[in-house]
Amino acid sequence: MRDLKERTIRGGLARGGAQAASFVIRLGSLMILARLLGPKEFGLVGMVTAFTGVLDLFRDFGLSAATVQRPTVTEEQISTLFWINILFGAVLTIITLSMAPFIAAFYHEPRLLGVTAVLAVGFLFNAAGVQHSALLQREMRFTTLAVVGVISLMLGTGVAVGGARAGYGYWALVAMTVALPLTATIGFWLTSGWVPGMPRRRAGIRSMMRFGGAITLNGFIVYVASNFEKILLGRFWGANAIGLYGRAYQLINIPTSNLNSAAGEVAFSALSRLQEDPGRRKRYFLKGYSLVLALTLPLTIACALFADDVVLVLLGPQWKDAAPIFRWLAPTILVFATANPLSWLLMASGRISRLTRMSLLIAPIMIVAYLLGLPYGPIGVACAYSVVMTLWLIPLIAWAVHGTEISFWDIVRTVTPPLASSVAAGVIALAVGFAFSQSLSPLLRLMLETTALLATFVGLLLFVAGQRAFYVDLLRGLIGSSSVKEKVLVSG
Repeated sequence: MRDLKERTIRGGLARGGAQAASFVIRLGSLMILARLLGPKEFGLVGMVTAFTGVLDLFRDFGLSAATVQRPTVTEEQISTLFWINILFGAVLTIITLSMAPFIAAFYHEPRLLGVTAVLAVGFLFNAAGVQHSALLQREMRFTTLAVVGVISLMLGTGVAVGGARAGYGYWALVAMTVALPLTATIGFWLTSGWVPGMPRRRAGIRSMMRFGGAITLNGFIVYVASNFEKILLGRFWGANAIGLYGRAYQLINIPTSNLNSAAGEVAFSALSRLQEDPGRRKRYFLKGYSLVLALTLPLTIACALFADDVVLVLLGPQWKDAAPIFRWLAPTILVFATANPLSWLLMASGRISRLTRMSLLIAPIMIVAYLLGLPYGPIGVACAYSVVMTLWLIPLIAWAVHGTEISFWDIVRTVTPPLASSVAAGVIALAVGFAFSQSLSPLLRLMLETTALLATFVGLLLFVAGQRAFYVDLLRGLIGSSSVKEKVLVSG
């Protein structure tokens, strides 16, 4: 068990470092590409990915998660799952190619025919690396996963920036979308060292298929509910509207998606190894949950308060109309930071059906909200999306933890210190920004505002909210202090 603690800490550190690098690369590429390409170029690709993203959920049929979650897996099972993934990838490629004329006709945009055809190839690239990536995650080789992820992102970003500078327009974004899974899959093959064997009819994968199918169904419902507004905006408001909404949505999700990806991989792997020890799993979960909230809640406040400066500095003046959309989407950072970790707990404990029922309840409510906001354009849709997600948060938490070792009040006690500290820090930062609003450039003002917010937040969280001991112990665990055996991320 001590080995699991150490591997979890090392994995968290490796994935955290990689996601920090990924955040910088993604943000940098967004800033550069936003100045090389306009909303229409991003909107054209966004129109297609709103459709193909649904199919992308079926690329591994949840079989990577099934490989990680199972206590034991055999060589025959993994090889059989690999070939099933390849089959799914080929089928999805054919389906996407057949959808190309429909997508072009739906949006009244003939250029989407070629875009869809090229993006279809990405399903095969993804499918070929699913089980190799799952094996690395199962073995908790998070440093390897981190390196592969960062290198593939750098190469894909380089392709996009080079293509945009050469004048290829939206094709630069298409090339990046295909290059990312190709380079990642090559990296997974080279680093895992695993070569799949022939599939076996009686490999004992039926239960894994059921688990993966449940995850895929849940992901499908969530994706449709979370992306249906992009299809509506593209159809009724055009490429410019979906371009503005899409960049605001991407910008608001870069920090949270990177953090949740890093923490989710480590937490899911660790929690899956503690299925027979609910007490220890509870401690793992709550401490990881506290850390995720402390890293994301200040971002929520900063995005909501300083949206105009964030968009102006990061995207440029041509994207100023994305600022109000960005501001309205800011509450979703809080929602996802609070809700996403609950899925780690439910998946690791095998409660997939509960996730599906939650998704089936919220999906139609969200779609109705989009329809109500659609007449008011991207701003109306962003407002509807945030309001519904925020209202759904408390019932979701209560439902998710019901019957588990985590109580609703455990969640409340964990959320309260970082939430109260971030709100108070936001008020102080807003006052600082207002005092200097006329004398500083947008970049300097944003730097001052965020510095004031983060410094105040850290001070309040550590010394007023009483979280100093926890973060001191966490830091000792991360640097591998062998002299302090009990003060690590998870106490024995």
